[in-house]
Amino acid sequence: MPRKKSPHPEQLLTHRIRTRVTAATYQKLEKLQTESDCQSVGEVARKILSGEKLNVFYRDISLNAPMEEMALIRKELKAIGININQQTRYFHSSKSDAERAFYVNRTAAQYRQTEAKVDRLLILISQLAQKWLPKS
Repeated sequence: MPRKKSPHPEQLLTHRIRTRVTAATYQKLEKLQTESDCQSVGEVARKILSGEKLNVFYRDISLNAPMEEMALIRKELKAIGININQQTRYFHSSKSDAERAFYVNRTAAQYRQTEAKVDRLLILISQLAQKWLPKS
């Protein structure tokens, strides 16, 4: 099956330009490619040659620790949620009141764990907001 024709034929890349660069220049282009939204070194070169805007993304390493902690809290909250769902299912399938009371107590304990995790998460988010959001 042939490829579909482009609705914008004027935007097709039809002319080939070949050039050679030094190893240092190529490394700079590769670095720009990894830090930008470009998919290839050729795309970086095309954007530079045509004067288009090159979006480069920088990563702030000061966020690594809070992000790791938030990811860990998310993982723990997910596990607690799974436990609560299982206990709720057991609660509904249990026959006696003693079994139901047992599952109610276990579920309440899980909810208490959730409360501490959410409090820590809110503290982290407020610290990040103070650091990164503009003050108005």
